[in-house]
Amino acid sequence: MSDTAENQSNKSAIFRLDIKKEMLEWAIKRSGKTSEAVSRSNKGLREWLSGEKKPTLRQLEKFAATTYAPFGYLLLSEPPDESLHIPYFRTVESHVSAPSLNLIETVQIISQRQDWMRDQLVSLGNDPLEFAGSARPDDSPIQVAHDMREKLGLAERWKGMKGWTGALAGIRDAMENVGIYVTINGVVGHNNRRHLKVDEFRGFVLADDYAPFVFVNGADSKEAQMFTLAYELAHIWIGRDAVFDLYRLESSDNQTEAACNKIAAEFLIPEKELSDTWDETVAVPEMIRTLSGRFSVSKIIAARRALDLRFINKKTFYDLYAELANTSKKPRSGGNFYATANLRIGKRFARAVITAARNEDILYRHAYRLTGLNQVTFEKFAKHLDKERQT
Repeated sequence: MSDTAENQSNKSAIFRLDIKKEMLEWAIKRSGKTSEAVSRSNKGLREWLSGEKKPTLRQLEKFAATTYAPFGYLLLSEPPDESLHIPYFRTVESHVSAPSLNLIETVQIISQRQDWMRDQLVSLGNDPLEFAGSARPDDSPIQVAHDMREKLGLAERWKGMKGWTGALAGIRDAMENVGIYVTINGVVGHNNRRHLKVDEFRGFVLADDYAPFVFVNGADSKEAQMFTLAYELAHIWIGRDAVFDLYRLESSDNQTEAACNKIAAEFLIPEKELSDTWDETVAVPEMIRTLSGRFSVSKIIAARRALDLRFINKKTFYDLYAELANTSKKPRSGGNFYATANLRIGKRFARAVITAARNEDILYRHAYRLTGLNQVTFEKFAKHLDKERQT
């Protein structure tokens, strides 16, 4: 056989997939990209859409990667239901109409982690967490907040922590110490090209009596992240799932969300202590600085609490919020790999997965999938956590 004939034979043997035009269009729309943008990375797209040609396996894999679509979905006869499976609460002033693909996929990632973690804890004979779902929306916010501080060992208001940034890390660590899994991430998984939007959501909670998970949008300012953590704690005590945007640190008008707002505020700044501290003869900006220092919270949270208790009005708060938001601590991009992995995966969850893999309870490839790391980075991270534990 001549070289030409052999090449033609090889070309004719290339396997092409019969993919419905509707599925290609769905994937493009789902990605949030334009057809033109997707075409630049997938040269045969126009022909696939017109039906003139069918994509090869390799071409379809590239198309799936470009559109962030699970490969198997493209083989379906119709698009799957990918709606959020937990309530999505937005404030009245929110401009977000529907959850984005990035939000949906992030919830899916954390849900998969929670499913595995819950099964693992149950199989190991762990008892359910007594505090999970122990409160009701109509319980006293003061009592629930007190219970939260007691359980987390924070009864004396972040004693020994350095300022509000130290308190932020302290609250996160205290949550993990009692069995709550915390993830702080500003991108989808480990994909630094897929940024999460703060105006869409500040965080979400997957409540559970064995493995409650909370997710904080790491793209948000550190000042706001503290309130999000407190808000998520309240959700775990009440035992309700939710995604929320907390626009200007305000909740939606839903009964449970309003209750969580009050509990979170009381957890961070007790009403009685603020009332005893407030001095009407002192200028508001100075008073906010005083509250921030005394309670180890950001000025934004101090101002929000002052509004809650009617020491300032909404206009004053909105003016302060706008000013403080412009000077807030923005998250840094890049940085230390281990510090980033600690936040994106969470130490408690990471250690559970590493232990399960080493004990051969799960395959290593499953461990890589749960953490979103490859073999090399997984091993590096595992060794780092080992050293950290020894110090």
